[in-house]
Amino acid sequence: MAETVTSSGTTSTTGHLLASLEPLLREWLPRQRWFAGKGRPVTGLTPVAVTELLPPDGRLGLYHLLLRAHQPPAPGSAPHAGDCYQLLIGVREALPPRLAPALIGHVEEGPLAGRTVYEALYDARPAELLLEALRTRARVGVLRSERDPHQEIRAGLVPRLLTAEQSNSSVVYGDTFILKLLRRVVPGVNPDLEIPLALAREGCPRVPAPTAWLHADVGAESSVLAVLQPYVAGAADGWELALRELAKGEDFTAEARALGRATAEVHTALARALPTVTLGPTQMNALVDGMTERLAAAVQAVPALRPYEPGLRSAYEALAALAAEGRTWTAQRVHGDLHLGQCLRSPSGQWSLIDFEGEPARPLAERRMAQPPVRDIAGMLRSFDYAAHSAAPSAAGWAHACRAAYCSGYAEVAGRDPRTDPVMLRAYETDKAVYEVVYEARHRPDWLAVPLSAVRRLAASDPT
Repeated sequence: MAETVTSSGTTSTTGHLLASLEPLLREWLPRQRWFAGKGRPVTGLTPVAVTELLPPDGRLGLYHLLLRAHQPPAPGSAPHAGDCYQLLIGVREALPPRLAPALIGHVEEGPLAGRTVYEALYDARPAELLLEALRTRARVGVLRSERDPHQEIRAGLVPRLLTAEQSNSSVVYGDTFILKLLRRVVPGVNPDLEIPLALAREGCPRVPAPTAWLHADVGAESSVLAVLQPYVAGAADGWELALRELAKGEDFTAEARALGRATAEVHTALARALPTVTLGPTQMNALVDGMTERLAAAVQAVPALRPYEPGLRSAYEALAALAAEGRTWTAQRVHGDLHLGQCLRSPSGQWSLIDFEGEPARPLAERRMAQPPVRDIAGMLRSFDYAAHSAAPSAAGWAHACRAAYCSGYAEVAGRDPRTDPVMLRAYETDKAVYEVVYEARHRPDWLAVPLSAVRRLAASDPT
């Protein structure tokens, strides 16, 4: 992303503003759930764009910041320019008690000396300004909003910040819309907007159609900052719903089958809306090489994987052998990070898929690549396994039944059952389980037994 000095105000004013905020932000940023560089200090901040939305000379000031955070590289990683983050900074003389959780700090010097700065999404007025900007297609500095002219956005909807997200932030407006604010910003076409727009053009009802979206145009590059979509009021998160049914001892196979059908509808619509490609031996060798390299790195990071390495590698070797025999596969755009938590069931029983950003840590070009649809399917199958093991280690039968029902539902719409390609399915499940082992070992060691259980199964299985 190209650097720019400012969108509003003079260079010197912006420099003084950021100099006064930097000590506070360097302490505050690493504590945020959506900050990607956990465990490494922020050594500096560079402005990409600074936009003054409300001058700080009244009761409330408001700044939109795109800042690049500089950190020492993670072990084993090459140095890079640093991630760019989107911040909405409010300015007040003092914070009322209701905004205490939003506190960033008290400014000691510079143009905001004596003021208090805070995370403005907690505050109704800044959140209302965001919606109004989208409603009116506003352009301020580098910020540019667009909207679907066929969807109405009423003024005056009451905002509330959702606090459960990790990689981004969301605000709900009057149970009518939900605004997803992307925290880590990269230039280019973001799949979280691209794919729902493509599905809307296809008339696919399984994904809420974008109502409006916000861009930043910095130099010759454009970045998606936020997407507004209809809010599915009263919807149940798939993960929470599965755990609730497990706790009650209720059968979940009907929901799993319906979710399989919904996934297939989305895949079918995406195959119509966006280009597909054929994966031959060259492409498959590259895919298998990537899986093998991730396994080798995982074994180095988590020694508990070492006894299973030969069996896990055999999953990839079997796939390479099929490709060498001339087998081909079709790849298309997919969700990229599908699991129960990315699915919503409305009160009417309709399932929707959300959050098409993919894995935020991966490069944008990689997240926009065509993939075999089985990648999404493997993610969902692993999610059923996670739900079962998190509820009770004895719930393996529940997971097995849900996995079977999901695949059957998928086949009802797609015309093909993922289980009829066991080599590809095993390879992708293995790749996902290996990723999970590394993640849990680093972040949630108490959960490590969940993916290791799958690793033992996958290393011993022979789908041929």
